[in-house]
Amino acid sequence: MSYRYGASFVDPGLNTLTAPTPSYTYNLYGWGNNSSGQLGIGNTTNYSSPKQVGSLANWTSAFSLFNDAQAAIKTDGTLWTWGAGGSGKLGLNNLTSYSSPKQVGALTNWSKISVGYFQVLAVKTDGTLWAWGQNNRGALGLGNTTNYSSPKQVGALTNWLSVSSGIYSTSAIKTDGTLWTWGYNNYGQLGIGNTTSYSSPKQVGALTNWLSVSSGGYFNLANKTDGTLWSWGQNYQGVLGVGNTSNYSSPKQIGALTTWSKISVGSGYSNFGIKTDGTLWSWGAGNNGQLGLSNTTSYSSPKQIGNLSTWLQITGGFYWTTAIQTNGTLWSWGWNNVGQLGLNNLTSYSSPKQVGSLTTWTSTFNTGYSYTTFALAY
Repeated sequence: MSYRYGASFVDPGLNTLTAPTPSYTYNLYGWGNNSSGQLGIGNTTNYSSPKQVGSLANWTSAFSLFNDAQAAIKTDGTLWTWGAGGSGKLGLNNLTSYSSPKQVGALTNWSKISVGYFQVLAVKTDGTLWAWGQNNRGALGLGNTTNYSSPKQVGALTNWLSVSSGIYSTSAIKTDGTLWTWGYNNYGQLGIGNTTSYSSPKQVGALTNWLSVSSGGYFNLANKTDGTLWSWGQNYQGVLGVGNTSNYSSPKQIGALTTWSKISVGSGYSNFGIKTDGTLWSWGAGNNGQLGLSNTTSYSSPKQIGNLSTWLQITGGFYWTTAIQTNGTLWSWGWNNVGQLGLNNLTSYSSPKQVGSLTTWTSTFNTGYSYTTFALAY
């Protein structure tokens, strides 16, 4: 499942906002840039093919977003982080960097998590929402702009379902289907009809049918339970998919279709969606082939990637993309400057290439600007 710039999950292949059910256990693999130890394998060496994190198949979900810090949840509900510790984003009550996973506290009720630019948001099984890291523009939702190096509860509510973080802004969905945002709002990325920043959650409209949200740098992509697709915020390179490059401070529907199933945003101003028929679509910036359309052209409306109808999950990164098909194979394309495509080379590709020959991949997670990829496999 993908968490581009933020986002969370619930079961493999359901949507980009939920984490796999705890009954699933996976091996965790990482590859690409490892300059801050963000691969979690005990060193700072880059790798251009998958390397296992630890030796146990006890992971249920992993989230590698924006920069050079990673987070993952184990089957016992414990939360683990590693990589660069600046701004306290590892949640370990310090600013230290680590090249192997470290447990955040001792709790065993972590459910979903999203790593933003320098902030981390997480939901527990009791429905409470927690935040830590850099709090520029109130991105943590705590009503202030103070940085925290350990988890702090956002309000007192117990009905948070999922969360997604961008650059100093955050979006979240409650169990009642309402959508909430807070933090930096220079391009209207909060979706509340203005460009004012807020340090505590604000509701986006009054609708109660939001299914998932994925936060980009200064924009958001979301789908509703009726299968419609929506976007708002900065529209650089047509990333909002509405046929133009105008910014919008409230949600705008992408086309009129009601068949959108799963979504993911890429840090390099590209967006991706999978329809209920299993087809894969992309739009926005294509300068490094990250749209998978066999060119480097940018598009302001969705374009189908190939003609296959077997796509299960998609994750956008900073100029590169990974995806999984229903047969458990893993595919990647786009920029490959440090081996983030996992193809055992540094060659870039503008169309999907299979990563190895395994057929047990379940979900992928790409960082933003760190050029690191993670994936879970049986």
